Amino acid sequence: MPISNTSPQDTYRHSAVILDESLKQSTIPTKLIQNYIAAHYQATIDSNTLTLHIGRHCEPLSKLMKKSGAQCALYITACNPHSQIQLPEINYAANHRLRNHLSRYSNHIFTGTSLDQATKWPAEPSFLALGIDSATSKTLGKQFGQNAIVWVNKDAIPKLILLR
Repeated sequence: MPISNTSPQDTYRHSAVILDESLKQSTIPTKLIQNYIAAHYQATIDSNTLTLHIGRHCEPLSKLMKKSGAQCALYITACNPHSQIQLPEINYAANHRLRNHLSRYSNHIFTGTSLDQATKWPAEPSFLALGIDSATSKTLGKQFGQNAIVWVNKDAIPKLILLR
């Protein structure tokens, strides 16, 4: 099912992109959800860049998860909570705190960048952390004021989880 021709409601109905009941309960504007779905979520693994696309299988991530023994993964940032632009030093400090929290749950944390394909939103430094379950991922996202996180189970298909 092509994501570009799919409304968020259709996406939810077909379980291709949005995980669990989060879309039905969300107060996030539809356009912002569409931007999250279209974004590219990149992580640097050794010297290679891995790019996650919501709703699409990621073979390099699948191989990485198998190699590490992880059953799931979280892609998250602490930048710009609730989509409110912050000063770079505030985002840096928040991401530093997030990295410390992630290290409590994962030994496999990779730096990355979330990229808005319309280039209307600044690139956000982010993390890919292997082995963090869905409940913990949601808690971390809420703790750092995020509207949404990207979570992946063993199928290696990134899904968007809306948090408000």
